Amino acid sequence: MAASFARRAIFPTYRCLNGLTRYRQNACHARFISLSNNFQASQWFTKDHEWVTIDGQKGTIGISNYAQEKLGEIVYVELPEIGTSIDAEEVAGCLESVKAASDIVNPVSGTVTEINEALKDEPALVNSKPMDEGWLYKMDLASDVRTDDLMDAAAYKEYCKSCD
Repeated sequence: MAASFARRAIFPTYRCLNGLTRYRQNACHARFISLSNNFQASQWFTKDHEWVTIDGQKGTIGISNYAQEKLGEIVYVELPEIGTSIDAEEVAGCLESVKAASDIVNPVSGTVTEINEALKDEPALVNSKPMDEGWLYKMDLASDVRTDDLMDAAAYKEYCKSCD
């Protein structure tokens, strides 16, 4: 309710043909505001600043916004091959930036099923959209996946404060 009210207070509304209420910034352009933060409930973080989003037995791995900021402009991404089994805390690849190179430390055990092909031509996606389009690879998770050593979004935010 509060988020809906906040949007109404910022942008005037108009009715679309299908009856839905839209919010607009000006007469020509509809704009929607996301009031949620960048983290998802099923997302877990490592102390090495990797994240994993777990959906059933599937996992998507990437690096956090904090990590990409510290690395600077990423110019090359080395990812694991599809079909590779990787254990938790094992090096899965490497990110190279104009400042440094950093290992990608796998947060959970599993087998790589997909890599983000877009990063070959546009590694800077890791900088611009690290929490969504800049994901690195996807895995079928091992049956005994544990998140005990991982942090939820709130714990990770606190951890990042201690890193500065």
